[in-house]
Amino acid sequence: MKTAVPCYYHLDVEVSPERIGQVGRIVAAHLRLWDLEVLVDPVCCGAELLLRAIDEHATDKDTSIELWWNGQHLITAIGDNDRDLRPDQDLRACLARIAAMSDGWGCCATDTGSKVIWFSQRAPSGERVPRVPRTPAPRLREMLDLPREVPAALPTRPAHGVLEDAR
Repeated sequence: MKTAVPCYYHLDVEVSPERIGQVGRIVAAHLRLWDLEVLVDPVCCGAELLLRAIDEHATDKDTSIELWWNGQHLITAIGDNDRDLRPDQDLRACLARIAAMSDGWGCCATDTGSKVIWFSQRAPSGERVPRVPRTPAPRLREMLDLPREVPAALPTRPAHGVLEDAR
């Protein structure tokens, strides 16, 4: 089983319509680099949704995108610097779509008054490991029977650690 190495990526960008596609390609490239091809579509879709909403509603377009991979979950966080952008009003439709397509999501305020919106995706396991051991499967190939007697040509094991003369 391949062990996952925790990974982190950070990108600061000024959001504009043409930059949204660029950011999506950059995020996709990092996910492929981390062997997370299966997460490219949902993560890029969620990030582009948030970036479009920021482009449409925010006055300050400076945004930070962060990706954290811990071996099981990928957390994507997008932070904006606009204090007037309200998630409960301006981003309601976007957040409803994020909630529907992710394993978890949230929004938190920073010390500067801005906010960070994050969502997580669980990477599907390539190999399913059962939690309870299964009973062994029957063998499908024929096995040779073990000999019942030791051939005369082979020396027998001595009883008390003394080598016997095999004549």
